[in-house]
Amino acid sequence: MNLLTPNLIRQLAANAVRAGTGHDPAPVLKLFNPLGPATWLATELASDDDTLVGLADLGFGCPELGYFSLAEIASVRLPFGLRIERDLDFATEVPLSRWSEVARSTGSILTAERLLLLT
Repeated sequence: MNLLTPNLIRQLAANAVRAGTGHDPAPVLKLFNPLGPATWLATELASDDDTLVGLADLGFGCPELGYFSLAEIASVRLPFGLRIERDLDFATEVPLSRWSEVARSTGSILTAERLLLLT
């Protein structure tokens, strides 16, 4: 599976152009480990076409805002031939700042997702 579609690339790049202007976009991409809790929400893609900006949760109870490498995530090999996947149904209008606030207070993007998207 391609982790990024042309449409996602356009959305992520458009958000990157607006970075630093007080823009607080909603995540447009959710990546996840199908065998564990690791989850990434991305709002921006840098001009290097590899560096994503967003919220990362590796499952240790402390989600963090920051930068992560698309190539590094795509290179992860999991048991049973699985890889990191893109959530095809993910959609949100909740800004990244709110995702970060709830994920940090609950210790998990997955818990934040249940709270933010089911209310």
